[in-house]
Amino acid sequence: MQAVRHYAIEGAIGVGKTSLVHRLHSEWGGTRLLELVEENPFLTGGFYRDMRRFAFDTELFFLLARFRQQRDLRAALEAGETPVLSDYVFGKNRIFAELTLDGADFALWRRLFEVLEPEVPEPDLVIYLRTTSDVLLDRIRARGRPFERELERDYLERLNAAYERHFTSRDPVRLLTIDVSRLDFVGSDADYAAVRAMIEHKAAMLEAGQRDLGLVEGVR
Repeated sequence: MQAVRHYAIEGAIGVGKTSLVHRLHSEWGGTRLLELVEENPFLTGGFYRDMRRFAFDTELFFLLARFRQQRDLRAALEAGETPVLSDYVFGKNRIFAELTLDGADFALWRRLFEVLEPEVPEPDLVIYLRTTSDVLLDRIRARGRPFERELERDYLERLNAAYERHFTSRDPVRLLTIDVSRLDFVGSDADYAAVRAMIEHKAAMLEAGQRDLGLVEGVR
């Protein structure tokens, strides 16, 4: 098996994807790839207030912005600027689009997604951070992004369920699922060390060609 060079951290809004990328990068070095969230004018300009009005523009912006970033990611991999640490997988576009778009809007979006997706490099290892909707809400409120104040609980619960469906159907060989409901890897060095150790263990298993298919639960 080849070395794990491309790590992608995933999970629903507020789970701590970007924070984990920053902490890992501070130790491992390499290249960070962070999705453009606050740069999306449709998300910050009213998506959570009126999803029907802003959904298509929001999802199209994310799709094209992430595709451009994925080209940069491929260049970093080819240049040996590894490890590459990303706070999303390209397939998350489909999770959100299926939740927010319908009819002709979704049909058009899907046609574009299916053209772009084959050009995107697959991560060597995906780390899916899972937690409850209550924990997500608490963390979203704590970080205090103004445009997220209008995010409704129902949407977050549907999103969390969609993430669960998506990742339970994914190939478990290159997937590590960590329950972070009781892990504060931002504020606790011990919790961060535990999460990092899980990731390093999974990467070592992959590099050794071993099939570790178990779910890793977060512990204190």
